[in-house]
Amino acid sequence: MTIQARLAELGITLPQAAAPVASYVPVVVTGNLAHVSGQLPFIDGQLVTGRLGEDVSVDQGAAAARACGLMILAQLEAARIPLERVQRIVKLGAFVNSTPDFTDQPKVANGASELMFDIFGEAGRHARAAVGVPSLPLGAAVEIDAIIALAAA
Repeated sequence: MTIQARLAELGITLPQAAAPVASYVPVVVTGNLAHVSGQLPFIDGQLVTGRLGEDVSVDQGAAAARACGLMILAQLEAARIPLERVQRIVKLGAFVNSTPDFTDQPKVANGASELMFDIFGEAGRHARAAVGVPSLPLGAAVEIDAIIALAAA
């Protein structure tokens, strides 16, 4: 089954890739690795903002992390990297806007991790960091970056 067929089977439509909000590029490919800059969570075109442990629930945070994962894939496609070239999701870095006493960052990050497994199967299993931070750009609840191994073009 192709990745596009798998997305269709899961009822997933990738969002339009977001433009950078500062001086960087969304995707850099070196060798067989694509480094995807941190992506913010947009659900129905709206940025998910707030802090875990304050005004965002773990379930809402996981949904935001999933939205970041979708944006990572959208950025690959915007960079003209077909998802069929993805050999492995190598690593995700999840940054969770959270209060000092919030400790469920891994549960939030699972939103993106489970998405990658659902789409890519075993190739979607990856190393990961899930870190609590006091704030994120634009007040986002979550930001996730990625390192992805690519097959030769």
